[in-house]
Amino acid sequence: MKFGSDSFSHEECCSQGHSSASTIATIQCALSVDPDIDSSAITIHMLGPVAVLEGYISNAADRNKVISIAAMIVGFHNVQDRMLSRIPNQ
Repeated sequence: MKFGSDSFSHEECCSQGHSSASTIATIQCALSVDPDIDSSAITIHMLGPVAVLEGYISNAADRNKVISIAAMIVGFHNVQDRMLSRIPNQ
């Protein structure tokens, strides 16, 4: 899965009218189409060009997938992980 143009950095795209709301919507949409990720407990905020991921994940694999998906959109260095692990009841 690939988003955007290779010829522009995320900061350049934002300066060309790419709003925080559209970046958040793009990340949320990309997360929602992955059947293995429960993204209902994940929120995304933008701090400038940085996507801040908050909420709860079920396991380490979900964390890596969520970060990877967000990084495809805003770049790895523009992802801040603040997600917490939720241990399922046994």
